[in-house]
Amino acid sequence: MNIEYKVYKQKHKGSGGYVNGQTIVLLLLVTSSITVPVGFFFYMPDPALKQWDKEDKRLKKSGIAKKDRPIKPERDSAYPTKTEIALGLLKEFKVAHSLIKIKGVLADALYGEKAFMDEAAKESGGSQVISQLRKNQNIEYRGRIRSVESYFNSINKGIDQIIRVRGGKEIKVTVSSARLKVSSHSKKRFVIALKYDGENDYRYLVATDLTWRTQDIIQAYTLRWLIEVFFEDWKLYEGWGREAKQLDEEGSSRGLILSLLFDHCLLLHPEQIARIESKLPAYTLGSLQRKSQMDVLLEFITSLLEFPDPGDKLKELGELIKDVFQLMPSGKHMTGRDLGRLGPTASLKYCSAG
Repeated sequence: MNIEYKVYKQKHKGSGGYVNGQTIVLLLLVTSSITVPVGFFFYMPDPALKQWDKEDKRLKKSGIAKKDRPIKPERDSAYPTKTEIALGLLKEFKVAHSLIKIKGVLADALYGEKAFMDEAAKESGGSQVISQLRKNQNIEYRGRIRSVESYFNSINKGIDQIIRVRGGKEIKVTVSSARLKVSSHSKKRFVIALKYDGENDYRYLVATDLTWRTQDIIQAYTLRWLIEVFFEDWKLYEGWGREAKQLDEEGSSRGLILSLLFDHCLLLHPEQIARIESKLPAYTLGSLQRKSQMDVLLEFITSLLEFPDPGDKLKELGELIKDVFQLMPSGKHMTGRDLGRLGPTASLKYCSAG
């Protein structure tokens, strides 16, 4: 499998341009004590479908009728969708850890479709599945079809209440909810309009289990933010930041697995274990990393002082460090290079005359 399977051209949110990057579907387990990654898979769009979509848009813009445009090709099974990948990861986790009872599956708006939500509920043993609807998605109320935004703005307006975010801070939100038939899902769902204090627009949550309370669904969905915290730690401290992509499937997977194992490893730090077992707030990954680095340095100094002649041993190690950690020339500075002739030429002064 070649490099194109892992790296492809995609939109860059920060700059508005395009980059060659990787897309990873990640499964994160949130428990009452720890949060830990438990599965991943690289996503790659089907090249044939991507090319067809690009050409179809071009032809449509040119005024070519749909009947005269090429038919959409079937998706190649070698390129599963993100929802198919997510369901596969969930199924693998359930098989490998059958004793763990899943209470809820949380996913962003990309996964708020009927097929995913129904299948996720089934694969997780009938747990609650919570995602989001777009504001223009239709619901049915008293025989009339209207957008979810229209329904909550005109019929079921929100009220202020207090919720607890991730079991900690209490915040004020504006909420309204109803058990409504979602047209695209062909069944009744629990739909919630939610707006945090200071926000102007609602977001619309959708849940499969109609027996939960509104407040419980909202508070459960706040746990989804923990994956953003994991992403930050992953990039800053665990080696999966800028330029982390590697060649081919094996190279990419090895680097990713190593970075995820680092996350697991720091959960086993003696001081972290002590905090968790005492039901105290766990330490941040960054502080654990810095503490571990200092522990290694102190251990090195201690072992060095045990040698008969620590000075000679230190010099020997210094030479080894020079060989291993070599300083590399920078392309940023001009020292040692020719800056070029930056100035006017006397014989060309006539060019500026007149």
